[in-house]
Amino acid sequence: MPIASKASRTQVWMDSLGEWSWPGQGAVAAEVLPPPWVPAFPPRLEPAASPATPLAGGRARRVLITTLLCGLLAVSVALSLQGRLGVAHLLGISTAPPPDRALSLQSTLASEAAPLPALSSVSHDSAGSSIDTASYSSVALHHEGSFYVYLPPGYAETSRHYPVLYLLHGNSQPATAFLELGLQEELDQLIARHLIPPMIAVMIQGGPGSNNWRNIDGMHYESYVLEVQELIDRMLPSIPARAARAIAGDSMGGYGAMNVALGNPYRFGTVESWLGFFDGLGGELHSDRPIISRLGLHAFVYGGESDHIADPSENAPFAAVLRAEGARAESAVYAGGHTMETLAAHLGSMLAFAGRALREGERAGTPQTTTVSDVSSKTTAAG
Repeated sequence: MPIASKASRTQVWMDSLGEWSWPGQGAVAAEVLPPPWVPAFPPRLEPAASPATPLAGGRARRVLITTLLCGLLAVSVALSLQGRLGVAHLLGISTAPPPDRALSLQSTLASEAAPLPALSSVSHDSAGSSIDTASYSSVALHHEGSFYVYLPPGYAETSRHYPVLYLLHGNSQPATAFLELGLQEELDQLIARHLIPPMIAVMIQGGPGSNNWRNIDGMHYESYVLEVQELIDRMLPSIPARAARAIAGDSMGGYGAMNVALGNPYRFGTVESWLGFFDGLGGELHSDRPIISRLGLHAFVYGGESDHIADPSENAPFAAVLRAEGARAESAVYAGGHTMETLAAHLGSMLAFAGRALREGERAGTPQTTTVSDVSSKTTAAG
């Protein structure tokens, strides 16, 4: 089902937190379409050519042994360069999924080789949860990246592993906008009432302007999201499985969450768009159908009835397209506009939806992704 486009328009965005430009027609139309997907496969291992004449005796055995050792070395090198592909895949006897779109081989190697950032405490609340933050030198951004994490009550006293919710903010918002909405209090209450499992929430700090959390025009914000996800799987006791990862965002972050989830379908099992939009994503969603049909996808999209920036009438049709491609998708149009008040009013419902989906992933307990982070050693960082 085609997704309608919009005319370009600019409006003060979300209580004057920044200027929001709609990526519609005209000069910015090219930014709406997803970037080309160029997977970073390791060097292809071609079979050695057969010798023109047979080799005799010991020399033949030595050459055969040398060839086998070289082959094993090549496989080992390929695996070290691209941990997401197994030996069986390299030998052509597996149907393992291809690498995700956004994170290049160079970025993957650099993120794994770099020292892990240290978490520093920001606050604790009476329920026992805490907010920590970390910054690091981002390979994807070529400058500093940072994020905030919500660590649930009892985090420091247990050895359990947690599902993770990743959150992408809107245009020119700080990552702490989710805390201003009441994220910590809502998660505390939902966990205390056993409506959702204890989880980690990661609020990624993006850049200024309408980058839409995409790789475009020298900006690599989609790669940055995946870079943070891999760092979290190395730093914290997460459950390194697709079904135990969710991604959500508001406005521009709603587009970004859907774009990242569809562009990297082996990473996230749940996606939500709050007051977001979906321009140019219909084709990519259709191409994901075999993966979604096999692995599933939980999705919730909603708009505001009086939203003059992100058209609320797009949510139900896009949810229908998601269901047609195999996802378990829901949509809603709530009273309110493109404001922080609308987001705050429905934050609990959105966290509950993600939490229920993540509980299913936590119970499954089996990794369903082939990213580098899933085979990395994990270091628990105390809050």
